[in-house]
Amino acid sequence: MRATVIHAPHDIRVEDVPDPVVRFPTDAVVRVLRACICGSDLWAYRGESAREPGQRIGHEFLGVVEEAGAEVNGFRAGDLVVAPFVWSDGSCEYCAEGLQTSCPQGGFWGSVGSDGGQGEAVRVPFADGTLVKLPAAAASDDHLLTALLALSDVLGTGHHAAVGAGVKRGSTVAVVGDGAVGLCGVLAAKRLGAERIIALGRHQVRTDIARTFGATDVVAERGEAAVDAVRELTRGQGAHAVIEAVGTEQSMRTAVEITRDGGSIGYVGVPHGSGTGLDLSVMFDRNIALRGGVAPVRAYIPELLPDVLSGAVDPSPVFDLTVGIDGVPGGYKAMDDRTALKVLIKP
Repeated sequence: MRATVIHAPHDIRVEDVPDPVVRFPTDAVVRVLRACICGSDLWAYRGESAREPGQRIGHEFLGVVEEAGAEVNGFRAGDLVVAPFVWSDGSCEYCAEGLQTSCPQGGFWGSVGSDGGQGEAVRVPFADGTLVKLPAAAASDDHLLTALLALSDVLGTGHHAAVGAGVKRGSTVAVVGDGAVGLCGVLAAKRLGAERIIALGRHQVRTDIARTFGATDVVAERGEAAVDAVRELTRGQGAHAVIEAVGTEQSMRTAVEITRDGGSIGYVGVPHGSGTGLDLSVMFDRNIALRGGVAPVRAYIPELLPDVLSGAVDPSPVFDLTVGIDGVPGGYKAMDDRTALKVLIKP
């Protein structure tokens, strides 16, 4: 089959690799119908996170079960499924608590020795604990399939940030970052009943999507100018809930400075760059809470799925460029050049 591999920074290739097979009775093999490139994939592409030459890459996909192991009870060949970006056994204490990202037997697609999501098929360990079944009819609805793909990562990650930030009905929310996760944070905040949503972003195409998703205000400034703008919009107080979806020192510093006293920050931006931007004394003095991290999207899919199926929540606009499997290297370049927000892959 064909699959995406990374050989070095800025060296993404699509190569012939062995077809995945069921190795353990709890495995399933999924033929990929939709995959995509994540903003976090760009850190490997840019050389800011280490990868072995020839390592698979990609962690967001949905598809059809081709084969299920003898101990897989919830799925059979022909089922349409979505995979969260981490596989998990579904039976440990962490999984029972809804923290599948800490499953001792879990792992990330594209880690050494595993299949990546940006290929024609994927071997799925612990299929019963990992996969979520989708309605068969969705397979013939191109738009709906694209929206459902967001359940594998960005929609659930945006939701995780909103939950960590304590978004509730009537609250004022600020979102730092206009990437796909930040935009899905806007969508999640709207879904949870936020009354005012301030999107911080400099790219009009993206902030236009933010407005479509429910943003009431847009702040295009950065740094102290952004802090001043948010303060002006909130009577000098800041936002009750702040979503941090970038992961840099500057973005975290901005998040702290625009949070209202007694408010919370939900952070899901993958940390990179120097330092953290956190001044614990400031957070202590102002009673600012901080929650977030790697989103356990497997726990959120059952809650979010009905709204995506009904159209009440539609994250599909974050996908603004579509490529075939051989177009994946160009898709990485487009996202790195910021000419694409999030690339959809149709193998």
